Order: sequence, then C-alpha cells, then structure tokens
Amino acid sequence: MALMASASHADPLQRPARNSALASQRLVTALAAIGPQQLIAVGQRGHVLLSSDAGTSWTQSMLPLSSDLSAVQFLDAQHGYAVGHDGVVLGSTDGGQHWTKLLDGKAANALALEQLQQSPGSPERERLLSEAQRNVESGPDKPFLDLHFTSLQEGFVVGAYNLIFQTRDGGKSWQSWYDRSDNSDKLFNLYGIRAHRGQLFVVGEAGLVMRLDAARQRFVRSATGYSGSFFGLLDTGDALIAYGMRGNAVVSRDGGNHWEPLASGLQASITASAKGADGSLWLADQMGHVSVSRDGGQRFAPVKLALNMPLAAIQVTPTTLVLAGARGVRSVSLPKE
Repeated sequence: MALMASASHADPLQRPARNSALASQRLVTALAAIGPQQLIAVGQRGHVLLSSDAGTSWTQSMLPLSSDLSAVQFLDAQHGYAVGHDGVVLGSTDGGQHWTKLLDGKAANALALEQLQQSPGSPERERLLSEAQRNVESGPDKPFLDLHFTSLQEGFVVGAYNLIFQTRDGGKSWQSWYDRSDNSDKLFNLYGIRAHRGQLFVVGEAGLVMRLDAARQRFVRSATGYSGSFFGLLDTGDALIAYGMRGNAVVSRDGGNHWEPLASGLQASITASAKGADGSLWLADQMGHVSVSRDGGQRFAPVKLALNMPLAAIQVTPTTLVLAGARGVRSVSLPKE
C-alpha cells in the first residue's frame, strides 16, 4: 500500500501544482494576452501566472495537476485553453483563475487506438495501429506542444510524434487525427499550429509544414525549401512566417502556396514570436536575442535590450515587452524605434 501511495503521489496527473513564491522566476514556456494589460504565463510543474499590469507583477493560479505546460491561448477575457506534458489539455472559463482537465495522455492514447481500430483497412492504418498500441503501453509520456482554437468550441492540439487531436465542443470530446496528416509515415514532432487567411498550418521537425485541406479533412505537406526544424508560426495578417533552427525563417505571402527565405536578424534557434497592436512583428531566440520588423516583415532588425536571458516566449503590450524563459518572466519598457 505504501508503494502504491508513493507512485500515485509522484504522478503529475494526480498531484496538484504547488504554490510557489518563486514561480515567476522559474521556467516559463509560453505567454498569451488576455486583455490589453492582462497576461498569462505557463511553465514547469503546472505553474500558471496571471498579470493585470502588463507583466510587472504576477499572481499564481492553482492547477489540479503538476505537469509541465507548453502553450496557452485565450479566446476572450474569460475563456482559455492550455496544453502540456503527459498529454494534458486544460480549460478555463474565468480568466485563468481556475482550470479543468479536458484530456490527458492516457485518454488520448486510448482514443487514438480505438479510432484506428474502427477505421477502414489500409497500409497506413496497419502501420499506425502498432504505433498506437505502443503508445498505450508506454503511458502518457508524450507532450502536446501547441494549440490553436478558432472559436470557443473548435480547436486543435498538436504534439510529439504526430499527435493531433480536434475538439468541436470545447473539449468535452476529442477526435484523433493521427492518420490524417502527411506526417503519418515519419511521425515527426509537431511544434506549432496557427491560422492564416482562414486556413490552419502546422510546423514541425525536418522542415515540415502542413496545411489543412478542408475538403479532404487532412493536413497536407507544403514544401518550403528548408529542411531544418520549424518551432513556430507568426501570422502577420498579410503573410505567414515559419521560424526555427539557427535563425532560419521562411515567409509565404500568398496563403501558403509559395515560400521564400526571410532574413530574421537572429543567429540562434528562434523560439518565440509576437505581433504588437501597432503591427510590429517580434522574433526571439534561445540565446536571448530579439529582432523586430516595422514594415510588415520585409526587414527585421536587432533590438538592444539591457536584459539578456534564454527566451521561450514573448508578448507585446502597448507599453512593455514581456520576455520569458528558463529564468522566469521579465517585463521591460517597449523599445523605441
């Protein structure tokens, strides 16, 4: 009995996040805006932080689990979603104060296997069935790495080894898209998902860019000419930027049909991006460097910051630049042009 209790206590899916006065100084992996001055930060061990003053101060929200969190998105001032390790998807209906688990890796693995077993026979199905069975046996060890909701009800979450799940009812139920992508043969990690001009795009390892073909209900590959990993996407409005390793970025100005190299102004792997209310575009890398474009992404220029730390997330408010990473979250005055 003692051994069973110890194992349960160690399971992050069963252990609530701990309140920590140092949470804002620990690893923060993602930032999102809730309002003009309201921000949310998520990170390791289920840490969720809220700020109502553009990142100057933070208060911690409590979670029913302590899994590391990877990404967060708010649709309005009250409704938001977050994803993370152990296959967790969380939802909030009160501005991030409280969260409910909507999915975890155990349920996701079982759901993917069940749906494959019920699908028509094909070489793709047979190949993926063995992978899905192994996922069930290995447990909830694969993270969701990003999410994108197009409405309060409908959204996708993506993650390691081609994990793709969709909900159309706000997380009450989920459908696996494990066998609905041109990545089902390679099972590359999927790092980012965003909408652009009414279409959904996913990026991942080995230069993978996919676009949702609504008619086929499948994510189909789009060639960019770059074979390194992409870690995220930035929708500028007029264009879509995919960014990744060693400062590399590509841009499409025709809805994802064609891509061309983009000079990011950065040398290290680009890990985060943001768009300001004034249309400014921001990129940040893992070495703590930041670049900005004020001409719609035609040119990016380095930004001089007194603060220098490895970065995983960036947000822009009307007055501040909020930076987050391994050393927590920091807010600095918005650099002048």
